[in-house]
Amino acid sequence: MSVQTIRVDQLADTVMKGLEDYAKLAVDDLKADVQKAGKKVKEQIEATAPKDTGKYAKSWTVKKTKETSDSIQVVVHSKNRYQLTHLLEFGHAKRNGGRVAARPHIAAAEQAGMEQLTRDIERDLRKDG
Repeated sequence: MSVQTIRVDQLADTVMKGLEDYAKLAVDDLKADVQKAGKKVKEQIEATAPKDTGKYAKSWTVKKTKETSDSIQVVVHSKNRYQLTHLLEFGHAKRNGGRVAARPHIAAAEQAGMEQLTRDIERDLRKDG
């Protein structure tokens, strides 16, 4: 029976390399999950947005606003109809009195996107772990 001796610094280097590799895999998966959730939010808003001419519903897009080696940030927004988002989501006063009813469509899509993102992250961390 042979005994193999490993120095503590070699063991620490090996463990750190393994952790770095795992972190890289996890970050790549998490970035993909964030982009997928952003796309889902956009698609749900397009599907549930009020449609008069259809321009408002078609104006939604996902934009990557920041990305570093270990994080990503995306924003879902209306490209050219942004002035309407708050008015449609929450309703507004009419010029000569009365109110226009709220047509909520953003909050539900945001909630669904957050739930999907949470599920995807949990799945990916279990898969890579």
